[in-house]
Amino acid sequence: MKDRYILAIETSCDETSVAVLKNDDDLLSNVIASQIVSHKRFGGVVPEVASRHHVEQITLCIDEAMAEADIDVEQLDAVAVTYGPGLVGALLVGVAAAKAFAWANSLPLIPVNHMAGHLWAARLVDELEFPLLALLVSGGHTELVYVEEPGSYKIVGETRDDAVGEAYDKVGRVMGLTYPSGRKIDQLAHIGKDIYNFPRAMIKENNLEFSFSGLKSAFINLKHNADQKGETLSNEDLSASFQAAVLDILLAKTKKALAQYPVKNLVVAGGVAANQGLRERLAEEITDTKVIIPPLRLCGDNAGMIAAASVCEYGKENFAPLNLNAIPSLSFEVSKE
Repeated sequence: MKDRYILAIETSCDETSVAVLKNDDDLLSNVIASQIVSHKRFGGVVPEVASRHHVEQITLCIDEAMAEADIDVEQLDAVAVTYGPGLVGALLVGVAAAKAFAWANSLPLIPVNHMAGHLWAARLVDELEFPLLALLVSGGHTELVYVEEPGSYKIVGETRDDAVGEAYDKVGRVMGLTYPSGRKIDQLAHIGKDIYNFPRAMIKENNLEFSFSGLKSAFINLKHNADQKGETLSNEDLSASFQAAVLDILLAKTKKALAQYPVKNLVVAGGVAANQGLRERLAEEITDTKVIIPPLRLCGDNAGMIAAASVCEYGKENFAPLNLNAIPSLSFEVSKE
């Protein structure tokens, strides 16, 4: 049987990434041009700056991904691209590049939901069994998704306010940590102690919804009050207390979801899935369901995950016309046919 090659493009936020996937799970290349240095001085992603960097990097990344995969354009079977959700300017750069590449080389264009990409990143490291439940945790999203079969996504729980990754970045900024601060908070949390007893919003409510706004506010108020009094609080203990609250919320809701939706796999993906504390708690507390977490290199935004998600769409011949547009608030829910 002929090998299948898909070129994938991801530009939903501040990473310009291009990958080449052979068949279902053989990732031949996954080039990522990070913009962290550019955004660090602003303490967060500046959309206009991100878009300009994508314009500068996208063709270079395509050339590098093809060279690293060691294949010719004639061998490609399709082009996949993230078309939402994300920053509209950033998305438009990737969509425009993918459309131009597809048109120039007479290739079908596969539209991919960014969140589906995070979920399918797990497919690059392990076989997925359905139905499955996914906990998607990133800077922009916190969702529990029930996947009855490939391509069928039902959101069963999500955040009512801040995404968990957003909360990490905001409290990190208050502590004076460099953006992005999630990894540093995780490291400090392993040193400090949970002594501040921050609130665990909605943890006892019988639903699958998340809320991190109250936790973030409690953290900021504690830190600002201490600063006004001239008191110095330990960043290690602050981090440990904040992360303990976050993980208690995530684990409680995930356990409730697993009780309501018996599944074969629990996929945990997104940038926050790189958190070592979360990985440790999952290993300790989720023992009746196989937990699949992508390696660190596939947790953040990358085109490899978009390529993995595109395989399902390719099999269904879910191709987009060349007037495909970016949808920054694209919904994730897709029911099976």
